[in-house]
Amino acid sequence: MQLYTTINFMRLTKINKLLFFIGCILFVSCDSSKKSLLSPKSDSVTSLHFIGEKDIPYNFQYNNTTVGGLSGIDYDATHNLYYFISDDRSAINPARFYTASIAFTQNGIDSIHFTGVQYLLQPNGNMYPNSKQDPYHTPDPESIRYNPANNQLVWSSEGERIVNAKDTILENPSIISISTEGNYIDSFTLPSNLIMQSIEKGPRQNSVLEGVTFADNHTTLFVNVEEPLYEDGPRADVVDNNAYIRILKFDVATKKSIAQYAYKLNPVAYAANPTNGFKINGVPDILSLGNNKLLVIERSFSTGRLPNTIRVFIADLNAATDVTNLPLLNSIGQFTPATKKLLLNMDDLGIYTDNIEGVTFGPTLPNGHKTLLFIADNNFNAFEKTQLLLFELME
Repeated sequence: MQLYTTINFMRLTKINKLLFFIGCILFVSCDSSKKSLLSPKSDSVTSLHFIGEKDIPYNFQYNNTTVGGLSGIDYDATHNLYYFISDDRSAINPARFYTASIAFTQNGIDSIHFTGVQYLLQPNGNMYPNSKQDPYHTPDPESIRYNPANNQLVWSSEGERIVNAKDTILENPSIISISTEGNYIDSFTLPSNLIMQSIEKGPRQNSVLEGVTFADNHTTLFVNVEEPLYEDGPRADVVDNNAYIRILKFDVATKKSIAQYAYKLNPVAYAANPTNGFKINGVPDILSLGNNKLLVIERSFSTGRLPNTIRVFIADLNAATDVTNLPLLNSIGQFTPATKKLLLNMDDLGIYTDNIEGVTFGPTLPNGHKTLLFIADNNFNAFEKTQLLLFELME
């Protein structure tokens, strides 16, 4: 028998509970139709309307695992099922992903029901080790997407880059195809500029493959690095310093990269306090809108300020230059980056926003509008939230 856990904060009578669950079933059957598999026309999205939030409690337990570090989310409309990947590097529990159902209406999120947990498996069928057991094969899961064309999942790992006087640990990032049970199927071939190196060339530590999205009827996979490669320039700062990341286009059939595009990051939203404290602005996830256009999340955090600044853009790759063989640092003016248009700055909502790392389309609302759901990674920290934010797409 499949076990499930319910997070439900509603106080209902027995009759109301029955009516509530009947309503949820009707809502799911009516609104989780195959049309919700299709993204809206990118030119028609004008704004995002915030509907509501539901937080998963800190240290929440499900099937003897700690639910946290949720860094990716995707929706399977055919089965009305959500996938969440945890970025636990097998430190608390083995690397894993969860399935869940989410009940919501135009008025907010009612409940989250976890329905399963699957461990990510290596090609040899074993679970992934933690950094103490084997630091050269410890994963850093960041994104997960479901492919209804073959009933498989893809997930990304950032790998590892530790270069210091004590040790050098280089583990390449990866994009891996798995079954819905977590079994390894295949992996994508990385272009040479995504290979980890001990010199300052290639990806930075913890700033590599963050976002993944299918496009072109699941024949294309777009993947982004979170921060600039060393040869592409500096990390984002509080002033515009031409910080460019790469968005890579893969052919799903061959599992090879066929193009790379430059995308310019906005400056870090707020100065750090103290001024030499940690600060970052990068891209934790992307979502295809069709026609080579992407919904892009930029997440900015600065020491001394608890909330994250979450900005959502529409990026257009149609006129962008393929920069596969072009280091960007000394090539400004020699390439055309993706164009971008701000769709939403969550600072304007008047709500607390934490470490948003994933986004997916959800079911269509009764009014015919599509939905977006964002998930925040709490880093397994009691001072951070695992937030689920629900938005309505206005067209």
